[in-house]
Amino acid sequence: MQPVQSSQVIKAIRRIVRAIDLRSREVSRTTGLTIPQIIVLQGVRDLGEVTTKALSENADLSSATVVTILDKLEEKGLVERYRSVSDRRIVHAKLTAKGRETASGLPGLLHEEFEKKFAGLENDERRQLVDAIEQIAEMMNAHKLDAAPILMTGKLRD
Repeated sequence: MQPVQSSQVIKAIRRIVRAIDLRSREVSRTTGLTIPQIIVLQGVRDLGEVTTKALSENADLSSATVVTILDKLEEKGLVERYRSVSDRRIVHAKLTAKGRETASGLPGLLHEEFEKKFAGLENDERRQLVDAIEQIAEMMNAHKLDAAPILMTGKLRD
């Protein structure tokens, strides 16, 4: 058996990035939202009335990126922001009725075929895959990067 080469890793990662890029474009065409916008919208849905900092941590995006995304989601009428009554420096975001409707009908961010195969694995196998991917990300110092540029593909027309 031949030793595994780092070139094999880059080839596999390139295939994954390409698949994510294609899915991202498909999701963007059908929803009018970018993947980062969907992730932030889902974060607001899941966390309730939430601060930018909490959304940033949840989405693994910088606060500045989340603010920009919230601006876009607010322009589309999907979220609204308001200042905290107890501390005017804190801004919360919450879904509008249109945002709740949109969030409830979003497609999966990964291909259905992947979702089915992943769901068909035992929990231990799913954990091993996630751990391996996280280890690769750590080895590439990806934890130091804002994921938004990678998650955004072509520019959408508003």
